[in-house]
Amino acid sequence: MTTHPNEAREPDQQLVTSTPSQLSPSGQSGTGITFDPGSVRRSGVILMTLAAGLLLGLWLFSVTRHFLFLILLSWLFAVALEPGIRWLMARGRSRGVSAAIVGGGALLVTLLLGLIFGKLFFDQIASFVKSVPDTATSLIHWVNGRFGTKVSTTSLTSKLNLSQSNIQTWAGTLSGGVLSIVGSLASVAFDLMTVVVFGFYFAGDGPNFFRTLATGMSPRRQKVFVTVTDITTAKTGGYVVSKIILAGLSSLFHGIFFALIGVPYWLPFALLVGVTAQFIPMVGTYIGIALPVLATVFVSPWKAIAIVAFATVYQQIESYFFTPRVSAKTMDVNPAIALAAVFVGAAIWGPLGALIGIPLAAAGVSILQTYRRSYDLVPEAEAHVGGAGKGQLKPESE
Repeated sequence: MTTHPNEAREPDQQLVTSTPSQLSPSGQSGTGITFDPGSVRRSGVILMTLAAGLLLGLWLFSVTRHFLFLILLSWLFAVALEPGIRWLMARGRSRGVSAAIVGGGALLVTLLLGLIFGKLFFDQIASFVKSVPDTATSLIHWVNGRFGTKVSTTSLTSKLNLSQSNIQTWAGTLSGGVLSIVGSLASVAFDLMTVVVFGFYFAGDGPNFFRTLATGMSPRRQKVFVTVTDITTAKTGGYVVSKIILAGLSSLFHGIFFALIGVPYWLPFALLVGVTAQFIPMVGTYIGIALPVLATVFVSPWKAIAIVAFATVYQQIESYFFTPRVSAKTMDVNPAIALAAVFVGAAIWGPLGALIGIPLAAAGVSILQTYRRSYDLVPEAEAHVGGAGKGQLKPESE
């Protein structure tokens, strides 16, 4: 770089000069690279700071992981109450009163159902646990007789930790019924209180809380934040409520059918089918009926066939009659996204995380639906996905 002799030079500007490199002993010229010690120190400090920040973030997540899970449950509880709260607010009730009425009603209904069916539910689970070794033995004998294998019943039950002492311990705990379970839940009473308290807070004063957070943002970001929060809460709330209603209907009809044909442990089996069918997409119904089928197939194969037939017919009725009416004003989640959300939720928080994975995915989908730009499919793309009546490729004009 050349400068004019009369041109003023910046006081902190340094000239970069290139000096001929010294010859190496072999006579060839070598290139020397010089590092600025100050830059090296600054880069090292930045890298160490980023690494320390990453490790601190991972440590904080590991420490607060359980609390974050409780907050997510509280938020889902609040969004499940949102449709009822908005319905009461449209009729002149304040948000706080509406949240108290809907949330208190939901807790009251849950408590009544627990008192009515709790004893029967836990008694049937205890009986089912006691029958597991006999069911496993029947299954092994059937497999050995059908396929000519020589699977040892004793070795398999020991590997699965299904010893008689363990079975009796599990069954004894469950046979205590609701009082025994409540007693064992004393250690997590604080967690339940946390979910209820934060859930009522999010339901009653959640919008004000989020608007308070928005005051620390620029006006443009405030609009986006508030819009995303409101839309996510409304759409996800409707989605969760619709799934709960459909799960209740599925449990009701399956429970009636199981009781009529004499399926043992019909109440927990019906609840299992209802929950898995709604919160595990595509394969949830078949996962749910697996246990009642195994519980009946060795005693009465016709009952097992009847269970499969009823579940198949009910799934069609639900898809074409119940779902369009219950979910008419709610959003939908792609089955592939929902299934991935189940696996991710289970990997992070276990079985309960699998249930909350889909509502969280629904929240993300609602955001994408709000700000994503959609386009009509071109004829080639319409043909590729099998569009009805639009799948024929038009010949190119010459």
